[in-house]
Amino acid sequence: MRIREATAGDWARIWPFLRDIVAAGDTYTWDPDVTEERARDMWMQTPPGRTVVAVDGDTVLGTAKMGPNHLGPASHISSASFMVHPAHGGRGVGRALGNHVLDRAREDGYRAMQFNAVVSTNTRAVGLWRSLGFEILGTLPEGFRHPTEGFVGLHIMYRKL
Repeated sequence: MRIREATAGDWARIWPFLRDIVAAGDTYTWDPDVTEERARDMWMQTPPGRTVVAVDGDTVLGTAKMGPNHLGPASHISSASFMVHPAHGGRGVGRALGNHVLDRAREDGYRAMQFNAVVSTNTRAVGLWRSLGFEILGTLPEGFRHPTEGFVGLHIMYRKL
């Protein structure tokens, strides 16, 4: 597996699994009916943000986007979002992307990383982020309408870099 900057040509391999993950409505705060154009605009970052892909040959295993979480005097705090192709889950893709993003944020001069909305029932993600040194700063009760669990919390997670 190799992690590299995403190119416009990667979008055709990202969109199918991104669409399915978002449409499931259980892990992302995006509209489950997001259009391809809107999704591309939100995922494919422009500087100072960046988007990366984890690849095995020509196969996109997963992707992450990163950049400043806030503006102006708070722009030293970064954020990131991640999606792993479901067919490639359990292979360490999420962990590799997480480590990559943390390293890049540190290299880019960020002082911390904050995740604004980790769905509390997404136990795999919560466990991964905790194992990478993130802590839950707080939880917005009933902040997310889960398709099967009803209203569940949204965690704000943080890690100093």
